[in-house]
Amino acid sequence: MNTLLIFLSLLFAQPKSVYDFKMKTIDGKEIKLSQFKGKKLLIVNTASKCGFTPQYEDLEKLHKQYGKEIVLIGFPAGNFGGQELATNSEIQDFCKKNFGVTFLLSQKVSVKGADIDPLFEYLTTAENPDFKGDINWNFEKFLINEKGQLVHRFRSKTTPMSAEITKNFAK
Repeated sequence: MNTLLIFLSLLFAQPKSVYDFKMKTIDGKEIKLSQFKGKKLLIVNTASKCGFTPQYEDLEKLHKQYGKEIVLIGFPAGNFGGQELATNSEIQDFCKKNFGVTFLLSQKVSVKGADIDPLFEYLTTAENPDFKGDINWNFEKFLINEKGQLVHRFRSKTTPMSAEITKNFAK
């Protein structure tokens, strides 16, 4: 009986940090987020055909300027008005051609609804000083500390190079 209880508790254990998750990169490689222990992460749900799409430029600037302190990961999603391209290769080509994106991109995911990616289910329900709940639109940002905990959440209008975000990376 004890073995069954241990098995069930492991099966239904709640994630304790983003390090409990894996992702597939836009080119299909599976990586564990635990490989980023000791670094801050900025996780952003992105889209290629959105009014906020120009934020890719600032995301790339942020990546280049603070890349030693943070890992930036874009998660393309088509949850809001179908504003993401159809395939991962189209998304990758668009990001490189139009914005010179070199930061990490995941495969296209769902960030809301019945098919929500488990990482985003965690991020939208995790305690943090800002707010919880569903993502409202593309380019919401989640700041993760070196221990894998969500420490700030920003809505789409907060630009990647704003002082509100960059103050978290200043030395």
